[in-house]
Amino acid sequence: MTVNSGAINLQSETIRTLNKRMLAGDISARSLTRHCLDQIDLMNPMVNAVLEANSDALEIADHLDHELQLSGPRSLMHGMPVLVKDNLDTADKMMTTAGSLALLGSHATKDAFVVAKLREAGAIILGKTNLSEWANFRSPRSSSGWSSRGGQTRNAYALDRSPGGSSSGSAVAVATGMCVAAIGTETDGSIVSPSAMNSIVGIKPTVGLVSRSGIIPISYTQDTAGPMARCVEDAAIVLGVIAGEDADDAKTTTFSNSYDLNTFENMKADDLKGKRVGLPRNYCGYNEHVDDIVDRAINSIRNAGGEVVDNLELTPTSDIRSDETIVMSTEFKSGLNKYLSNTTHPTCSLADVIAFNEINVQNVMPYFRQEILKMSETRGDPDNPVYLDALKECRRLSREDGIDKLLTEHQLDAIIAPTTCPPWLIDWVNGDNRSGGSACPAAVAGYPSLTVPAGYVFGLPIGLSFFSSAGEEAKLINMAYAFEQETKIREYPNLNPHAVLS
Repeated sequence: MTVNSGAINLQSETIRTLNKRMLAGDISARSLTRHCLDQIDLMNPMVNAVLEANSDALEIADHLDHELQLSGPRSLMHGMPVLVKDNLDTADKMMTTAGSLALLGSHATKDAFVVAKLREAGAIILGKTNLSEWANFRSPRSSSGWSSRGGQTRNAYALDRSPGGSSSGSAVAVATGMCVAAIGTETDGSIVSPSAMNSIVGIKPTVGLVSRSGIIPISYTQDTAGPMARCVEDAAIVLGVIAGEDADDAKTTTFSNSYDLNTFENMKADDLKGKRVGLPRNYCGYNEHVDDIVDRAINSIRNAGGEVVDNLELTPTSDIRSDETIVMSTEFKSGLNKYLSNTTHPTCSLADVIAFNEINVQNVMPYFRQEILKMSETRGDPDNPVYLDALKECRRLSREDGIDKLLTEHQLDAIIAPTTCPPWLIDWVNGDNRSGGSACPAAVAGYPSLTVPAGYVFGLPIGLSFFSSAGEEAKLINMAYAFEQETKIREYPNLNPHAVLS
């Protein structure tokens, strides 16, 4: 097969179009990987999204090109370069650190289940992305996208603005065309929020659809990995690859077969027709420009044949947060200790992490401290009554008296809300200045949510979230795809690659 090495612009390409070009010999896995590495070299000095590139990426691409000639593609993902967040284990030369200097030099001996599934599908693990250190579970005054290992990731649409977190680097890398797609993780907002703030699509699956084995944990009841891409179809394709039952994650036995892996083949531009979606207005009202975008989104949904039930009310985040904090901090301590005990790194417990940070305070904690880590260390085991009561309350507020109640009472197919506020100015002194967001109910419930670009406030991206009950990924993807096709709102970032940052 002769490769013509045609021009590549990932802002206008999709996995499907790239696959067709690869099969036609217009591009190769090597030329696509080389393009992505060049884009990292060009853009990363500005946005600081990628911690390290895979030094074996081109060699892997060559192998996949040879395999393509001999036996054809493994899947649509054959030869597609994918970046993964630096809390997913990769059994290669790259480290897995959660952005923490405390884990510098930590090399996994086994791929995370998600990474293994990507490799099996023929994807190329291109590198590791920066993140909010410890997936933003270190201090209440943290700056999203900052880690002691990698420094500050910057928004793809305005370099002085937050990229959102904690899957900051994954979102920015996708937005700026450094990869075909990326993997993020979410406990509460960490996929959907940075996706919205960088005008891409992010899917937070039902907890249990995608395995968490080999991923540095926060919360067993809320953690999940998920795809981040420039369009709904690409995100659906990647989700189909990474979903599946894993013997090392018992949660996957419930939902691993609930998702049609070929959902992307069935999406239609009229998939909103006849659908009922509800808008809880108590998740709006924090910014009049965002409210205007929501109103335009409502009109778009109605134009596409959907019905919007407006002025509903959903359990406020403020009612859930205190119990959620108990659940997350308790599960973080036990989960992290288990993860670290299975590594060969000398930092082998949460207590070790805290001690390392105190010794290396100038490098690790120049702007904010580790209050959340210290609080977590004081928690008891997950069988203590305080934790069990908090978990029960979280489920009641987010599920039966929250999302499920709204869906049932109003016969809804999904709930919509603005994903988060416009990106705020990066502030290492005061931390994040988040004014609103809707990630919490679905995150705490363990239910799926999907964000899709919905508009811009003075050039700053705003996303619209679709969420529903457990196992409803396909329905959400279909509706989001129809919304995407109706609006075609996404604009490419227009950063100057020769900008110099102080």
